[in-house]
Amino acid sequence: MENKTIVIALTSSTGLAKEICDQLGLPLGKCDVKHFSDGEIMVELGESVRGKNVYIVQSTCAPVSSNIMEVLIAIDACKRASAHHITVVMPYYGYARQDRKAKPRQPITSKLIADLLERAGAHRVITMELHATQIQGFFDIPADDISAIPIIGKYFKEMNLDNIVVVSPDHGGTTRARKLAEILHAPLAIIDKRRPKPNVAEAMNIIGDVEGKVAVVIDDIVDTAGTLVAGIDMLYEKGATAVYASCIHGVLSGPAIDRLKNSKLSGFICTNTIEQDEKAALYPEMKVLSVGSILADVIRAMEEDRPVSPIVSHYAE
Repeated sequence: MENKTIVIALTSSTGLAKEICDQLGLPLGKCDVKHFSDGEIMVELGESVRGKNVYIVQSTCAPVSSNIMEVLIAIDACKRASAHHITVVMPYYGYARQDRKAKPRQPITSKLIADLLERAGAHRVITMELHATQIQGFFDIPADDISAIPIIGKYFKEMNLDNIVVVSPDHGGTTRARKLAEILHAPLAIIDKRRPKPNVAEAMNIIGDVEGKVAVVIDDIVDTAGTLVAGIDMLYEKGATAVYASCIHGVLSGPAIDRLKNSKLSGFICTNTIEQDEKAALYPEMKVLSVGSILADVIRAMEEDRPVSPIVSHYAE
């Protein structure tokens, strides 16, 4: 595997890429990313990739558009350097929230990003916990959406909390919440909300019983945390004894950290699909779980032509 596989990191996911390489027993591939003074990007490979299977690790978090361009340029560099197979490992897939036309004259950016990755020359995409699973269908190349719910579930199992109810913050996240509820052998509740405009949500009601229970909220993305904080307040109003919040992708933009610190949360858990060193320094109570091991296992399985699904099932045990 070490003779044909190269893992390279772009600017947003260097820590995660190093962790993946440590798990695989590989050195991190040599790659230099430069930004010119006018914003143009140069990605220069520091070693030969001819005939190799290249894995480009980059989450398209802030600055989103710049990080996406880095990926596209890195793919082009690998293609022109005669790489055998190019896989984009994008744990956080930016622009995924625009996955349909919710109103007339709106774009579908998750499809646009899929087209750009394919056109640049990617042969495969590995991502984690897509905002909507049907985004996989926007690709004409293999796209593996790896679930991080087992990692969250294992953490809560080890906490040995009693009388848990798993809460989905909206109707769209019900399937995700049900997966966690099955791992924790807990009932399910749903926060009924409406979203009048982006980054603004209003909690309306709770479907299910949370009275006297420890509520575990699970979402794919926490951005400004406005939705989450409104849901926390409602859960306490409905009789929850404690509220833990968890997500896969901690975007945590704008007032998010202040809102979480000032809320009545008993704990906040996310993963490192987006690197959290700076945010964790501001909010040390935040628990960050690593997805490095599961991504390394997925890459190893692909290199050995083994199925990926048993790997995710193993992490749920």
